[in-house]
Amino acid sequence: MIVTKGIKLKSFLSWTGPHYLWLLGLMSGIASLYREGYISFIIPWLPISVIGTAVAFYVGFKNNQAYDRMWEARKIWGGIVNDSRTWGMMIDGFVTTHFTDTKVSDSEIDETKKRLIYRHIAWLYAHRSQLLISTEWEHASQGGHVGRTAKMYQKKFGVGLIDDDVTLTELTRFLPEVEYKRLIAHANTATQIINEQSRDLKALREKNLIEDFRHMELMGVLRSFYEFQGKNERIKKFPLPRQYANISRIFVGVFIALLPFSMIPELMKLDELGFWLSIPITALIGWVYVMMEIVGDYTENPFQGMANDIPMLSLCRVIEIDLREMLGETDLPPSIESVSGVLM
Repeated sequence: MIVTKGIKLKSFLSWTGPHYLWLLGLMSGIASLYREGYISFIIPWLPISVIGTAVAFYVGFKNNQAYDRMWEARKIWGGIVNDSRTWGMMIDGFVTTHFTDTKVSDSEIDETKKRLIYRHIAWLYAHRSQLLISTEWEHASQGGHVGRTAKMYQKKFGVGLIDDDVTLTELTRFLPEVEYKRLIAHANTATQIINEQSRDLKALREKNLIEDFRHMELMGVLRSFYEFQGKNERIKKFPLPRQYANISRIFVGVFIALLPFSMIPELMKLDELGFWLSIPITALIGWVYVMMEIVGDYTENPFQGMANDIPMLSLCRVIEIDLREMLGETDLPPSIESVSGVLM
C-alpha cells in the first residue's frame, strides 16, 4: 500500500515515462510521414471522438470493478483484525477452571491460552503467504516484458522491500515442531490450522475447561475466520472476468491506432508550429488512455506482492502485537514500517 500523500516525480516518471516515450516515437513517425507526403488521408474527428468516449466509459467500468476488488479485500482484512482481537479476548476470559472438578494449575491454563493464541498468529502468516502465491493470470506469471516488469515492481516497490522469509520463521515460532511438520505438509495449511484449533477446543470441552456456551461462541469465531479466508481466496482465485480485463486493452489500442490520423493532420494546419505541437499533444492523449488501462490492470489483483497491495504483513504484525500483549508478554516485535513510501 502506497502511504505517501503524493507520488514522487522520479517514481512517477519511472513508471509512466516509458509509455509516453514509445507513444512519442509512434506519433513522431506518423507526423513525419504526413509532412513528407507519404500519408495524406484524414480520419474525421467525429468518429474518433465517439470511439474515445466509448473507450473511456469501458475502461472506467473496468477500473471501478478493480477498485471494488481491492476495497473488498481491505474490508475482509479489517474483519480479520477485529475478530482476531475478539478471539484473544475470549481465550483470555473463557478458558478457566470454573467448570472442572479436576485440579488444573495456573501454568497449564496459561500454556493453553498461549497455544491457542500462538496458533492463530501462525494462521495469519500462513494465510498471507498463500495469498501471495502467483496465479496464472497475474503479471508475475506472464512471460516476456510483462513478467520481467512485474518481478521488478515486486522487488523494488513490493515484497522485495522487506525480508519476506517471515512466514517460515513465524510458523516455526508459533507452532510446536511436530505440529508444524504435520500442518505444513497439507495443500492448504491455513485451513488445517483452523481445524487444529477446533480439535483443541473439543479437548478443552472434554476437560471442562470451557462449557458448552463458551465452546459454541469460540467455534463461531473460528467459523468467521474460515469465512474471511474463503472471501480472500475468492478474490485471489477468481480474476476480473477476462472479457473485461483484456478487451479494454484492445479498445485502447484501437483508439490510439486511429488517433494520430485525425489529430496530427488537424494540428499540422498550423504549419511548422503545428507539426511540432502535434507530436507531444497526440502522444499525451494516448498516454492518458494507456495509463487509465494500466492503473486498472494493476489494481484488480490486491494480493500480488506489489505497492498497491493490501498491507497484509503490517496487519498481521498489528494483530500479533495485540494478542501477545493480551498474554502479558512484553518482548514484542516492532511494527512494520513503510519503506520508500510503501507499506507491505
